[in-house]
Amino acid sequence: MPAEVLEITRVGGVIGAEIHGVDLARDLPDRVVAAIRRALLDHLAVFFRDQNLTPAQYRAFAARIGTPIEYPFVPGIEGFPEITPVLKRPDQTINFGGVWHSDTTYLPEPPMATLLLARELPRVGGDTEFANQYLAYETLSDGMKSLLAGLRGVARSDKAEASRTREDRGKQPGTGGEVLTAEHPVIRTHPETGRKVLFVNIAHTARFSGMTEEESLPLLRFLWKHQTRPELTCRFSWSPGALALWDNRCAQHQAINDYQGQKRLMHRITLAGDMPR
Repeated sequence: MPAEVLEITRVGGVIGAEIHGVDLARDLPDRVVAAIRRALLDHLAVFFRDQNLTPAQYRAFAARIGTPIEYPFVPGIEGFPEITPVLKRPDQTINFGGVWHSDTTYLPEPPMATLLLARELPRVGGDTEFANQYLAYETLSDGMKSLLAGLRGVARSDKAEASRTREDRGKQPGTGGEVLTAEHPVIRTHPETGRKVLFVNIAHTARFSGMTEEESLPLLRFLWKHQTRPELTCRFSWSPGALALWDNRCAQHQAINDYQGQKRLMHRITLAGDMPR
């Protein structure tokens, strides 16, 4: 399909769009891939339906968008270390990623983007929400923007809000006691759009650099609530073969845990990013 006739339908007022009529299993022309990346920058999260991809096709498409990297705590599927299984079994009550976050901000260079492909879904439920972090910054007062401009957030991989949703962490060889930490500016500038982004999240940001957790918590609590207000979000309902692609630099997400007693299996790929500035 020529890039100029991609059919794009918004799914929310401020974030999210579905792209129709594209078969991601094909070797897409460069102009179509460029149009998909443009849609990602415009909408922060884009969604495709009915993508029956083999692991090789899935990784190949991801590699057209960025550079696939391995997740530090859960091994990939056999033969494809960059494809992480995101599984909730019927007997589990806590889901993977069931808290607002941007992926792995405890790394010095957090991912540029994430892809998630639906493999097995519950009969109902299991949606994912996304939140616009450009608007989270832009809707702050001038005084708050000025206060945050000089602050850096300290992110940790063992922060309780994240580790409780990652039941496989610590069960894999070599990950039992490993804690990853990184510092990033609370307000970052998106390297492609030049827009400012609020870059903290409840799952990983533990405190501000130079402050204790106790000192940091009141302001962080305000920011966590502010950045995920309903008017900044959209909600995506999965279907078999649906694929989501979102920009971790300017969007947060959370998986809704409303399908107890049912199985949900997704395959995730994260793409290499850069050091936030």
